[in-house]
Amino acid sequence: MAANHTTRRPGGRAAGCLQALMVPLILVGIIAAWNHFDDDGSSSSSSPSDSSSDSSDGTSSEWKAGDCGGPDPEGAEERHKAFDCDDTGATFKALKIMDSAVLPDSVQCPAGTDIMIEVSLTFGSSDGGGIPNSTVCGRNLSGDHPGDAGAGGGQLVKGDCIDADAQEIACAQAGSADHKVLGLVETEAECPSGTTDPLRLTLAIGRPYDVICATAAA
Repeated sequence: MAANHTTRRPGGRAAGCLQALMVPLILVGIIAAWNHFDDDGSSSSSSPSDSSSDSSDGTSSEWKAGDCGGPDPEGAEERHKAFDCDDTGATFKALKIMDSAVLPDSVQCPAGTDIMIEVSLTFGSSDGGGIPNSTVCGRNLSGDHPGDAGAGGGQLVKGDCIDADAQEIACAQAGSADHKVLGLVETEAECPSGTTDPLRLTLAIGRPYDVICATAAA
């Protein structure tokens, strides 16, 4: 069994966009069971810091908050592996480990997340694909933090700015036709005071909010 770590950019899409992935529940249940046992029936586990996440020698996809990682120099584009935090290859630190989800929008990383790494389990060849197992919410170790509120990247959070199409933009680039996010709620009645332009989004199953509470950005 191998674990693939693929980057999922948390920004750069409309707030109401949904990409649905249908996975047969029976298949998921069978694979989840296989994940906990070796071929001889004994349980297995290991730390992500043991070796490359893309190896097929029994390494684990388990991460925990505080672990560090970076691009895999021997892997495909946008593949990652675990590193010691003081290693020169480390570029991000895990803020939180989330369960993976069939519906991408239902995975909501904490504020300040700059990068999302989807960890998938594969059987046999480790070249791409696989069954999503977990999501690593990472923050850059450098000073570049596009996931901070208003910076223009990451998932949409309070303090971000959006254009007329509900696309996230950097607040420093916002114009008179753009908006600042005051809250993300299910109904307009839940919007905080100061909201002048509540934006109701199209239905997206799994997304925890349906309305962007907004006001003029400039």
